[in-house]
Amino acid sequence: MNGVVLLVALLLIGIVSRSNLIATAACVLLIIKFANLNFVFPLLEKRGLEIGLLFLLLAILVPVATGRVSEKDLLCTFTSVSGILAIAGGALATHLNGEGLKLLQIDPEIIFGLLVGSVFGIVFMGGIPVGPLMAAGLTALFLGVFNLFK
Repeated sequence: MNGVVLLVALLLIGIVSRSNLIATAACVLLIIKFANLNFVFPLLEKRGLEIGLLFLLLAILVPVATGRVSEKDLLCTFTSVSGILAIAGGALATHLNGEGLKLLQIDPEIIFGLLVGSVFGIVFMGGIPVGPLMAAGLTALFLGVFNLFK
């Protein structure tokens, strides 16, 4: 049962750490595997990130669609310190996410370390799991700094 043991372990980690996202993802993958729907795996691998980001962006943009964010509010983004820092933070985050995606493509087994770190952050640091991409981006940054000093 290639991968089943690891998926069950992730399911248990998700349940113990109260991370519904990790538990649900492991559960969905187990269902796909046991239902012998293996054709879904390449689709998820190729387009899953895009689909997940689409839903994340939809959730983030709801205040714009409902009118809770006005044009005046958006103008403040370009004229306030917090808005300018938000632009810088967004640029840095997307760059790190790109580096994290490269890292995951080169070294996919690192995902388990990212998930363990995420569970640690959820359980002991009150964190919120938003996905492994930013964690991979930070890991890529840490590896880059580490490689500078070795």
